[in-house]
Amino acid sequence: MSPQGRPKGECRSAQHAGQPSSPQGRPKGECRTRGQPPTKGAEAERLGAAFLEARGLSIIERNYRRRCGELDLVARDGATLVFVEVRLRRGRSFGGAAASITAAKRKRLIQAASLYLAGLSGTPCCRFDALLLDALDPARIEWLQDVIST
Repeated sequence: MSPQGRPKGECRSAQHAGQPSSPQGRPKGECRTRGQPPTKGAEAERLGAAFLEARGLSIIERNYRRRCGELDLVARDGATLVFVEVRLRRGRSFGGAAASITAAKRKRLIQAASLYLAGLSGTPCCRFDALLLDALDPARIEWLQDVIST
C-alpha cells in the first residue's frame, strides 16, 4: 500500500482509479496534463520553443524523458544539435533560474543526452543551452548558450 492508502502501482487520480500507474502516479501512457490547463512549467517550455524557433532553431523533440532525466527541448541550430533546459523561477531568492541548474541536474541532462545520441545513426556536434525565465513573459527570456562543457 502507498502512504495514501491505495495499492502500489495504482493511479492516484479518481478519474483513473484502479488503473496501473507510472512511478509519477499517473496512468501509464497518460499525459500528466490531459484535460487540465497546462502547468506553468509546460507553458514556460512552450514559450521557450517559440523563442528558439523565432531565432531560427528547429524544435525536433519536446520532453524527452528517460529514467535518468529529461530533456525539455531538443533543437537543431544548423548542423548542431542543441539540448535545451528551460528554467522558470518566480523570484530571485535562492539565486533565480540559473542557480537552479545544479551539478546533479547537469549530470542528469548529460545522461539523458547520451541516451538520445545513442539512438541516432551518427553523432552530430551538440551543445547544452538554457532558457531562463523569471516570469511567463517572452520578452524576459534569457538564452544562455553552451552552459555545460563536456
